[in-house]
Amino acid sequence: MEYLDFEKPIQEIQDQYLNCILIEEKSGVNMKGVCNELQTKLEKIIKKVHSNLTPWQRVQLSRHPNRPYTLDYIKSITKKNSFIELHGDRNFGDDKAIVGGFGKIDDITFMLIGTQKGRNTKDRQYRRFGMPNPEGYRKALRLMKLAERFRKPIVTFIDTPGAFPGIEAEQRGQGEAIGKNIYEMMCLKVPIIVLIIGEGASGGALGIGIGDIVSMMENSWFSVISPESCSTILWGNWDKKEKSAKALKLTAEDMHKLNLIDDLIKEPLGGAHFQPEKAYKIVKKQIIKYYKHLSVINLESLIRKRKNKYISIGHFDEK
Repeated sequence: MEYLDFEKPIQEIQDQYLNCILIEEKSGVNMKGVCNELQTKLEKIIKKVHSNLTPWQRVQLSRHPNRPYTLDYIKSITKKNSFIELHGDRNFGDDKAIVGGFGKIDDITFMLIGTQKGRNTKDRQYRRFGMPNPEGYRKALRLMKLAERFRKPIVTFIDTPGAFPGIEAEQRGQGEAIGKNIYEMMCLKVPIIVLIIGEGASGGALGIGIGDIVSMMENSWFSVISPESCSTILWGNWDKKEKSAKALKLTAEDMHKLNLIDDLIKEPLGGAHFQPEKAYKIVKKQIIKYYKHLSVINLESLIRKRKNKYISIGHFDEK
């Protein structure tokens, strides 16, 4: 387990707790009393650290190297061997930064699509750090249309620092691909559930981010720009990233208060990276809950509500 700077107090108690268990296993000495005390102390320090996180610390948690990614969720919440990954946009190629396919959650078949990051250097390069090219968005749209044809609900998982900013991506129509996805997703005749599980940056997130229910995990963020990029534009460097994170109102709590998302998913104690198995169960439960809510709405009403939701977002003054 890797720890961020503000998680160091947690690391100290966690190491003591793990050593206590190890001593008991190796020596056979009864250490349950000490271990229980350390466990209680650990829970208290986690609650203390996580009860007053700044927006920038939330951003850091969303990027935690141990945080579950899209495929971790998909493989954990679907029935064994039920997820069938589908590839390619049938036009240019197969973008590894976006994954998708049919999978069963309980006895319900969903089309599951999401941005995928990598765990190590080689995998990060392979996945392009979760930054999709135009063919990634076109693949996602192809899979959504496939889901519509077979009348299967769609779930998208968002965890991206943004769409890939390379020249080749622009040459192949990055903006058009994202714009077309937004346009098409507004009218898809199936329920769409959007989950922001980590980073939700700019058009990179919006390209698969239009849904009947848009929900954010507690330690995720959703914004038109990252704090670092915002700081660079306004002050010429990254030094004001903490200030930018606060001003952007990008946390799940802020987004929910502003009615820009529909729900906020509480993470297990310590965050999704600290207890991933619990995080999987929470996400699975929420997906089923959202689907049951949406499945009883007739399609015409569903699409009308989806459009109206996005039309009514935001406030402005006319002078």
